[in-house]
Amino acid sequence: MSLAIAYTSAQSLHSQLLTRFNASQVHSKLGEITLIVSAIDYIAACTALRDDHGFDTLIDLCGLDYSTYREDTDTPYVGQRYAVVLHLLSVKNNCRLRVKCFLHDDAYPILPSLMDVWPATGWYEREAFDLLGIVFDGHPDLRRILTDYGFIGHPLRKDFPVSGHIEMKYDEVQKRVIYQPITIEPRENTPRVIRETGYAGR
Repeated sequence: MSLAIAYTSAQSLHSQLLTRFNASQVHSKLGEITLIVSAIDYIAACTALRDDHGFDTLIDLCGLDYSTYREDTDTPYVGQRYAVVLHLLSVKNNCRLRVKCFLHDDAYPILPSLMDVWPATGWYEREAFDLLGIVFDGHPDLRRILTDYGFIGHPLRKDFPVSGHIEMKYDEVQKRVIYQPITIEPRENTPRVIRETGYAGR
């Protein structure tokens, strides 16, 4: 393992990343740096960030669904639907980095697991699998973590239905989770706008 590079500022981190990655991959905005890597280079890039650039701690991993994303009101998003985002910390350099990786197959989103790079990623990968259906190849225990074991679908996907015909609850008599026809009357929440007297819109 090589010695990790020391950074004195976000600008020096940006410069050092440019020596290892292409300029099109390194983005800086509002003092925050994002590195975009391909799925093929995902493991190698993350290993290099840990060993050569000092990012010893994974703070967070989450999945994203871009299916309804818009650059503006008139321009639909064109690109891969799913992405995985990491937030990394270098404790020694007191520096943070965001890493984003887009997944190639929208029908079967899959990436290799990062548990051999940062063992703490195990819980986060299970969450992304549960809520978005992203599969992490090589994860030793990839199963649901927030929803019920018999749950069908992935709740954070943009096309997941917001209402249904059955509900899940814990039954005190049977001492287990049961499914039953929905008993809550569905309703649409319409926000009300209340303006003060004499208000004139501009």
